[in-house]
Amino acid sequence: MLLFTLLLAAGCASPPSHRQHSEMLPAGQSSLGRPIFAQSATHAGLSGFYLLPGNSAAFRARAELVRNAKSSIDLQYYIVQDGLSTRALLDELIKAADRGVRVRMLLDDTTSDGLDDVLAALASHPNIQVRLFNPLHLGRATGVTRGLGRLMNLSQQHRRMHNKLWLADDSAAIVGGRNIGDEYFDAEPNLNFTDIDLLGMGPVARELGDSFDQYWNSALSRPIGEVYGAARNDALAGLRRDLERSLAEASAKRKKLYDRLMSYRQHPQLDNWRQQLIWAPSKVLWDAPSKILSQGAPDPHLLLTTQLAPELLAVNQELILVSAYFVPRETGLLYLTGAADTGVQVSLLTNSLEATDVPAVHGGYAPYRKALLEHGVKLFELRRQPGEDNAFHYPLHGSSDSSLHSKAMVFDRRKVFLGSFNFDPRSVLWNTEVGVLVDSPELAQATRQLALQGMSPALSYQVELQGEQLTWATEDNGRLHRLTREPGGWWRRLNAWVSQAIGLERLL
Repeated sequence: MLLFTLLLAAGCASPPSHRQHSEMLPAGQSSLGRPIFAQSATHAGLSGFYLLPGNSAAFRARAELVRNAKSSIDLQYYIVQDGLSTRALLDELIKAADRGVRVRMLLDDTTSDGLDDVLAALASHPNIQVRLFNPLHLGRATGVTRGLGRLMNLSQQHRRMHNKLWLADDSAAIVGGRNIGDEYFDAEPNLNFTDIDLLGMGPVARELGDSFDQYWNSALSRPIGEVYGAARNDALAGLRRDLERSLAEASAKRKKLYDRLMSYRQHPQLDNWRQQLIWAPSKVLWDAPSKILSQGAPDPHLLLTTQLAPELLAVNQELILVSAYFVPRETGLLYLTGAADTGVQVSLLTNSLEATDVPAVHGGYAPYRKALLEHGVKLFELRRQPGEDNAFHYPLHGSSDSSLHSKAMVFDRRKVFLGSFNFDPRSVLWNTEVGVLVDSPELAQATRQLALQGMSPALSYQVELQGEQLTWATEDNGRLHRLTREPGGWWRRLNAWVSQAIGLERLL
């Protein structure tokens, strides 16, 4: 009772909001924005796109955008993990703010677990603002009280902002599946994620800026100072010293990794990428932030999926889905099997049980496999990829094992949708998402080739039906063979089974 009273008091003590409304800064005349919009003008106002499937290139792109920004940087992320890559990016952001660049950071509140001090220190910089989306007010002091506070408000606390967006000078943006952390930039020694980001330049960046502003100015976004309190007077200076010390230490003790990450300083690529852009019409799709306030299932008018539905329904030849977490439920099952029944070639690449970082999600996916296969849907499950020895072009490798984290859809080899959206109930109903739909056969083909490479026998298991029995066809050492038992250890099997047995599907 005492603990409950303390938690309740902490929740009631949260200060009233004094948020200031702000919008993206027009920067078409900045040294970053000017050449981009000049290029766009020669392409009849289209936007330019460049795929970032490689983890190193994805890190470099973010760092170079910060280095080149002159007026504003807007960041929106679900997860930020401490690590060398994160500290390097924070160092660049602080230096940009020192130059007079306005930095706005909008983070889902799950990010702040263990990072409140760092975020408050950043927000004490006169040019940096930090807001938390759907923050917890009950018991933020410790991990235990945070957990209890979230359990006491589970109906809202399981609804999160899953968006990923990096925007510089209203002219260039990165959208896709990567969060911020070493495991997204091939800097984690144990497990790294395979992902796809999309670098967009021109009008698409302004559209993405509109989506950011809607979230930033939402009543659900609260300044870090209101949630956590003011930082100490010396907090920012302490953070600067800590970043300088840790980066210097990494340059000596982790020299190979440090040199790879920091290569953007001596060999920038942004101008080269700008000359290789694919120019095409596009549309930014995003969930309304108020989606998470819905009682039960949200109003369809608030949903990204409502905007995406016409593209899904218009497919008549081929649909390729890449989704790290795939739980179709009955609605998705009926759509996919119905499309396959009409002659559409439907192929899915997702994680195998042995590769997924969330085995419970596999428990939500597994029961649908037989029905999908019976209607001709092709299922490919990415194997857990080893590190150094993998020589495939698709960046499924690095210094450690890797797991699929990509999210992409290719429609009839003509259009592609890339963003933070997984084909599962959590993305559809509970979390908010953002992505870009591009009408470009060239970009669609490049994304399709990445997916097909991931579906190759050396990288994935193709799940097939032999009578009533599921089998997993794959290749080892150049020889094809077939498994009759699903690959994955007993602990992963147990997690998947429990998830299925207790009916977690709707929350996955």
